[in-house]
Amino acid sequence: MLVLSRKSKQKIIISDNIEIEILSIEGDQVKIGINAPKDIDVNRYEVYEAIKKENNAASKKINIKRFLN
Repeated sequence: MLVLSRKSKQKIIISDNIEIEILSIEGDQVKIGINAPKDIDVNRYEVYEAIKKENNAASKKINIKRFLN
């Protein structure tokens, strides 16, 4: 894991097309802005995990239906 220190208004660039900017730091919260191409999904980790869980559950339902027919 790469660990970087950034101050407010400083940026990080990933692979020439993803830009992350530290917008503000207030107490224990850091607000970040992310500019990425529309074909790249950007989610909070907990949202990503929920989507992954839902997709796994949906794929299991599909496989069960296939075996029942």
